[in-house]
Amino acid sequence: MIDLSTSYMGLKLKNPIIVGSSGLTKSVDRIKELEAQGAGAVVLKSLFEEQIVHQSNDLISQSDTFNLYPEAADYIQNATKTHSVSDYIQLIKDAKREVKIPIIASINCISMSEWVSIAKDIENAGADALEINVFFLPHDIDIDGEGYEQRYFDIIEKVKASIKIPIALKIGYYFSSLVHTVRKLSWTGISSLVLFNRFIVPDISLESRKLHAANVFSNPNEINIPLRWIALISDEVECDIAATTGIHDADGVIKQLLVGATTTQICSTVYINGAKQISVILKGLTDWMERNNYKTIADFRGSMSLKKASNPVLFHRSQYMKHLFEVE
Repeated sequence: MIDLSTSYMGLKLKNPIIVGSSGLTKSVDRIKELEAQGAGAVVLKSLFEEQIVHQSNDLISQSDTFNLYPEAADYIQNATKTHSVSDYIQLIKDAKREVKIPIIASINCISMSEWVSIAKDIENAGADALEINVFFLPHDIDIDGEGYEQRYFDIIEKVKASIKIPIALKIGYYFSSLVHTVRKLSWTGISSLVLFNRFIVPDISLESRKLHAANVFSNPNEINIPLRWIALISDEVECDIAATTGIHDADGVIKQLLVGATTTQICSTVYINGAKQISVILKGLTDWMERNNYKTIADFRGSMSLKKASNPVLFHRSQYMKHLFEVE
């Protein structure tokens, strides 16, 4: 009998497939469908700081009243923030009541103070864990890499002081020394690292000469970046690792587990193929384990990390590989 169950951040999951933060997880009905198709857990659609600020500013800009009465502006900003957070808190409560799989809340941070009280509200609502999605575009020429990296540690410190539920940190790979920084982040007491953020990038329409988002959905080729780095760091960190970006099928899930990921997060493939893709992936994972005589995820997880791979040089080298691949 194949056992797909695993432990993630101290939570018991029936399998390592987590549906990542997105519109797929913004309502109870959608979450129930994902659970029915076999999802091991879900990460709720993120609550964005920018979203709250933008809503407040839109309301304020619609009336001159707020220019005459500054205290009215303070009131509307407060009310809008409370309303957005209230909706999110209700989603957590409703989801916990309707489904059995773990519900992981998500906040998208751009400051070090905005989310402390919100994190506590999320914990009180019953969320099983909190995923903090952090990225600062290093655009300020006067701030060095160390200055940007310190912000991640400051946010973790503030949120950890506020809540007791497990915390996952979702980051990108734009660090001057990624392995060193990731290992230090794992020492902060967080329960998981989610590798990696996938950013919406701008493109230009030559016809309209307007900016638009390019490549909204990931493609399977994008799996190679997290695959390499997870292989390099999985034996070095002191927390779980959730792999994300470019995982579209069972092969992608298996590869990430082989290099040391604890769980895998999927999103684009569910948008493209529907919620049924979860059950397709689970069948593919089960079939592969049966063919290879694996009974549990632990039987093979991490067996191809840097320290255990038969040819680890492939994880290190990025150029001059023609002697390995016979490409001239």
